[in-house]
Amino acid sequence: MRKSLIVPALAALLAAPVLAHDGPEPHPVIFDSPIAGVQNNWWFDYRSDIEEAEAELRKDIRRATDAEDRNDAWREYVREVDDANDDYAGEMEERGYRTGRVTVGD
Repeated sequence: MRKSLIVPALAALLAAPVLAHDGPEPHPVIFDSPIAGVQNNWWFDYRSDIEEAEAELRKDIRRATDAEDRNDAWREYVREVDDANDDYAGEMEERGYRTGRVTVGD
């Protein structure tokens, strides 16, 4: 392959993940392990909620006909993940488990 073709091809490959999410919202943070290492009903409910939100996002993105539809799908996904995070963290906090928090600055 000629050098003149490699640069545009490489740029297209690197840009693809950015184009997958063209909305203004950042990707939401998802717990990758249970709070305090405790696997309980709330953890399994949380994982189910996340998997359902991801399936819904995939379905909505497939049906999207324009950028606005994709942005709406991402906004809904972010809301669902945030809601699942709040519910799960709240349930665990009620039982005496706390999520870690990092404070930067004053």
